[in-house]
Amino acid sequence: MFYGDDSPIAAVATPPGQGALAVIRTSGKNAIELLAERFSAPRKLTTAAGNTIVYGWILGKDRSRLDETLVSVYRAPKSYTGEDGADISCHGGYAVAKAALETLHDAGFRDALPGEFTFRAFMNGKLDLTRAESVMEIVSAKTDKAHAGAVRRLSGDLETEIRAIKEKLVRVLAGAELFLDYSEDEFAEADADERSGMLPQRELAREALAELRELAASFHIENLYQEGALAVIAGRPNAGKSSLFNRLLKEDRAIVSESPGATRDWLEAWIAVEGIPVRLADTAGIRDSSDAIEKNSVERSIELIKCADVILYIVDGTVGLVDEDKRLLHSEEIAGKPLIMVWNKDDVARDMTDPPAGVERVSAKTGKGVPNLPARIAEALAGRKADAEGGRIGVASARQKALIDKAVEQVVDALDMADKGRALDIIAPSLREAVDCLGEITGEVSTADILEVMFSSFCVGK
Repeated sequence: MFYGDDSPIAAVATPPGQGALAVIRTSGKNAIELLAERFSAPRKLTTAAGNTIVYGWILGKDRSRLDETLVSVYRAPKSYTGEDGADISCHGGYAVAKAALETLHDAGFRDALPGEFTFRAFMNGKLDLTRAESVMEIVSAKTDKAHAGAVRRLSGDLETEIRAIKEKLVRVLAGAELFLDYSEDEFAEADADERSGMLPQRELAREALAELRELAASFHIENLYQEGALAVIAGRPNAGKSSLFNRLLKEDRAIVSESPGATRDWLEAWIAVEGIPVRLADTAGIRDSSDAIEKNSVERSIELIKCADVILYIVDGTVGLVDEDKRLLHSEEIAGKPLIMVWNKDDVARDMTDPPAGVERVSAKTGKGVPNLPARIAEALAGRKADAEGGRIGVASARQKALIDKAVEQVVDALDMADKGRALDIIAPSLREAVDCLGEITGEVSTADILEVMFSSFCVGK
């Protein structure tokens, strides 16, 4: 089996297990005719118009009834894949979907490869690569903002942006190649500067470069919305880490005790912080200990801190910053990482200690000050405010980001060579490379290996 043929394929498109419905997706050459062989009303199915639904029963090889179904019929080219196909809506349950898929196999369908339906949609011109990638972004979106950004890319906003920038670079390239296609005596004397190395439409190239850099900069926040980040709550024992963890999570997940060292292993849970999916981790209190179990817990906490994208360092406000806190804050595991210092137990410690400037004064017990933390976490992670639902579209794919970076590098090289008065025949290849990079983002320039690697990361049934 390989990507790129038109053979009839089938896959369960819904999660396995009990549920109201199980959907089996089919597509490919003669897909509707093959399905009709295992359907109780074959003529009704084969004569059905596209975008209609047919009621009937899925049948086994021996014509026995397997399940009562509704079949949504799609006709090329007005279908997701651009091919004839059908979605079979069965009753939910592992056994039902398994039996239906087996009878389709026997009728001539093969199992779809991961992402093969979307691959066919791309190959048949239904989607460009930016929109194809956004399909999995929607499926895996953990927050509303992640979903909103993916929907904009699926709607074609990113494709439109990339094509507009590419058009500018094509115009610059065409201007450069125009001078290369003719001899010097065919141009007026006014064109002498351009022929000696002055890049035509240089301002247009600079405009495209600025837009490319803005797109590249958007990757950080868009990738945060899609992939999320790790926020680790750290500090000495009995500082209130588990209480703050429960407060941010809005449920009692961690054991809270006045006895130091109650947390012996780290806990984690996903929360949404201003649209960013955050994996919040509560760690064991960090201190020197001779107890083997507690020592192991501390070591595991330190390993998790090393992986953190942001650290919430909790200080017991009734005690203040002690030498052990200062040592931890300057340790190589914490120093240099985005850090938010949280001065806890403010309900009883306001007049007892004097916190440093810039700390967040909270009471994990009463909730006072805790609502301020999500904004601080988001600012530490994103570095700036961003809105996935408005403003300029961003890129969330590492593949797209790498190609944009490469295009930026080529345009910078072209402009630098033009500033130094280099000949256009040396400048033009850099512009051509930049144009090709943008074509690879949308799929106008692609190879079979690149496409197979990309689509193989999709789930089966998509």
